[in-house]
Amino acid sequence: MLPSFLIMLREGIEAALIVGIIAGYLGRTGRQVWLPTVWVGVLLAVALSLFVGAGVMAIGAQFPQKTQELFEAIVGALAVIVLLSMVFWMRKAMRSIRATVEHDIDAALADARGPTWALIAMSFAAVAREGLESVFFLLALFQQSPGPSAPIGAFLGVAVAVVLGFAIFRGGVRLDLRRFFRWTGVFIILVAAGLASSILRNLHEAGIWNHLQQPVWDLTRTLPVDSVPGAVLSGLFGYHDAPVLGEVLAWAVVLALGLWFFLRPHPQPRKLGQEA
Repeated sequence: MLPSFLIMLREGIEAALIVGIIAGYLGRTGRQVWLPTVWVGVLLAVALSLFVGAGVMAIGAQFPQKTQELFEAIVGALAVIVLLSMVFWMRKAMRSIRATVEHDIDAALADARGPTWALIAMSFAAVAREGLESVFFLLALFQQSPGPSAPIGAFLGVAVAVVLGFAIFRGGVRLDLRRFFRWTGVFIILVAAGLASSILRNLHEAGIWNHLQQPVWDLTRTLPVDSVPGAVLSGLFGYHDAPVLGEVLAWAVVLALGLWFFLRPHPQPRKLGQEA
């Protein structure tokens, strides 16, 4: 439940942050009349995300067992790419996101063809990006953790994100977004590392990957994955009680590289006249 909750909370706040900037800027500049247009884009993006998620699940359910394992590996790989790109994009965009969005709003409102479609496209793109990202890593998490806990966590994450987004927009809540995205980014990299490990397991079960299958440890008696603590560790970090070498290497490589690129200091802008 916790991984899906935190990921959807982060995704929801990202979307709410951008939509809130759009709505707030329109309000501050006396152009509230365009707010319904923004909500049209939001609703279209939510509908698209639900449609894509339902379609991918329906397609995957039709496959035979080995093909399903391959399908799960593909979904897991997409989820890893999406998760890592999400945290790196926000790391880069956080500094200038407000100025960028406000500039895009001014450009949309100055569009000679009319601002309606431009504003719909802005809000649609902001929410659709987060929604489609959510589809792939939620599918991967649901495959790893069958049962109601992951969907319930995802629903709660979205609900809390909507409430926080509205509170931030109204000015009633001040959230240290930089710190929030930093710590949730570290957690998401841990989740991505666990998904990367499971990809090799799926490929092996599909009969495609048969390398690096030497057992590393066996904790099936000490900490089995179907026990309560084992299930929690599996849901949070992709823990497996009897992993093979390839799975451990995949987990370690994604975790080490992800944390290094994410936590390294931002490059300082070069001053005018400074030598190359």
